[in-house]
Amino acid sequence: MSEFSLPIKVYIEDTDAGGIVYYVNYLKFMERARSEWLGEQGFGQRELLESGVQLVVHSLQCRYARPARLDDRLDATAEVVKIKPCSVQFTQSVRNGGDTLCEATVDIACVDAQRLKPMRWPDALRAALMPDTHSQ
Repeated sequence: MSEFSLPIKVYIEDTDAGGIVYYVNYLKFMERARSEWLGEQGFGQRELLESGVQLVVHSLQCRYARPARLDDRLDATAEVVKIKPCSVQFTQSVRNGGDTLCEATVDIACVDAQRLKPMRWPDALRAALMPDTHSQ
């Protein structure tokens, strides 16, 4: 799969008193990128929930390199790198121009929305994930 990129503008609400982006907001930017990527694949979070499918963060590993500041124009990226029967792994980053500010590996589990137990990918969603990924 090719890398998906979502433009993000840093607002005052994203920063601490010094105008630096609060660390947890990078994870929110990455969540937005994954959600928008999913929407571009034809799947909205609401529709998935209504069909009994919920996508949840199973684990993540994150490294912060540089701060973003108020009014910066950033790009939050998402790229599927591995798919398993009940999960998918993304590599993600938040960048300011050519500088990587934060990067993460995020594992997303597919769970039954009622039981909150792992479930296999629905066929249509698996097909959307598979074209450019390496199944493992």
